[in-house]
Order: sequence, then C-alpha cells, then structure tokens
Amino acid sequence: MHQLFISDLHLEEERPDTLQAFFHFLQNDAPSADELYILGDFFEFWIGDDDDRPLVDEISSALEQLSRSGTHIFIMRGNRDFLLGEDFCRRAGATLLEDPTVITVAGEPCLLLHGDSLCTRDEKYMAFRAQSRTPQWKAAALAKPLEERRIIAKQMRIASNEATSNNAEDIMDVTPDEVIAVLAQHNCQRMIHGHTHRPHRHSISVNGQPAERIVLGDWDQHLWYLAVDGQDIELHHRKITS
Repeated sequence: MHQLFISDLHLEEERPDTLQAFFHFLQNDAPSADELYILGDFFEFWIGDDDDRPLVDEISSALEQLSRSGTHIFIMRGNRDFLLGEDFCRRAGATLLEDPTVITVAGEPCLLLHGDSLCTRDEKYMAFRAQSRTPQWKAAALAKPLEERRIIAKQMRIASNEATSNNAEDIMDVTPDEVIAVLAQHNCQRMIHGHTHRPHRHSISVNGQPAERIVLGDWDQHLWYLAVDGQDIELHHRKITS
C-alpha cells in the first residue's frame, strides 16, 4: 500500500506558483499512490460547492482524472474550507472524510485530523468553530448570494490573519494534553494532521506506550507531503518555484 498525505495547500488564483506545484504533484507523484489524503485547507477559502470560479472546475477535473487512473482520493475539511461538501467531492472523484477519521497506516490504526480541533488554548477560535459547524449556521451561510459569500470570506481571511499575528505562539499550536487525550480516545498510537504549518515528526507517549504525532507542512515556500510505503514513513518537501 502506497499512501500520500498533504494538507494546507491554500489554493487560490493569487498563488499561481502553488497551483503549478499542485498540478505537477498530481501528474508526477500522486499517480503511483494507491491513496491520496488531503487533510484540510485544500483551498484558501471555500464559499460553497456552487462556487463558479474556473479554478474550482480546473482542480476538480484534475482530481477526477487522477481518480480514474486508479488512485483513491480522500478529502477532509479544514478551517478555511469547512463548507466543502459532497457535491465537489463527487465531481472530483473523491471521498469526503469526517474529522477525525481512523485509517490503517503502516499496518496500525492512525488518526487523521485537520488539526484545528487540537488548538484548544485558542478559546475564541474554538467557540467560532463550534458555532460554524452546526447545520443551522452552514445552511444560513450557504443561502446567501455567491458575491456576498465572497465578501464575507475575504473579511474572515483578514480577521484570521490578524488573529494569527496577535496571538501568542503557544496558543496557535496544539495543546499537548489534547493530543494525548484524543489519541487515547480513538485507541491510536499515531496521528497525522496539518493546520499549524509546523511540519515535524513528534515522538510522544500515550498511556505509557510510544506514540507519534506527524505534522504536515503548508504549501508556501515549499510543498510538503508524507509518503507511506508498507512500513516506511517519510516526510518530504521540495521548494516551490515561481
């Protein structure tokens, strides 16, 4: 089993270099994989599956072509694209994953998350996260006209960037006790997530047993991906060129 994991690409028209890196990845890295997992913040923003930007069709078509070639694609929502739904995944030939989800990695159960749910010290964001994930909030948001949703998304991006720059570093990272609690809850010794933009493989302990937290990197200056071949697990990166 050959698995690839990516997250935090933040795809948008304003970053043609990242888009080019993504399409190159689909053409040259992903076809050899049995499974490709995209763990949230695939897009810089998502205003609904009815978004009529040409970019959306271009990306869904590229994913659908990869799916038809035999690679199973799984997509998880992130904090930037939490309104992403079944319709986009259907067009992309992908399966929408709930956050969190347990799969088998290197022969053992592994917990997949976007990662924002682990940042419990950011109380203001956690309150918004709980509210915005309710069916009522999402239905009200998606009922607004597309142009209004675009304006709101832009405002939310500005507010998010300001909050990130003003918050202390530890608040923006995961809460260690939450990591251990969530792993124990799902009976896993390994988790893979993104969100924090701090790629690393952390050795930790859960219930007295060795465990691991693997953090995927964001696609800004470099593209990051985790490759799993049998028992071999490697975190890779390479520079994104303009």
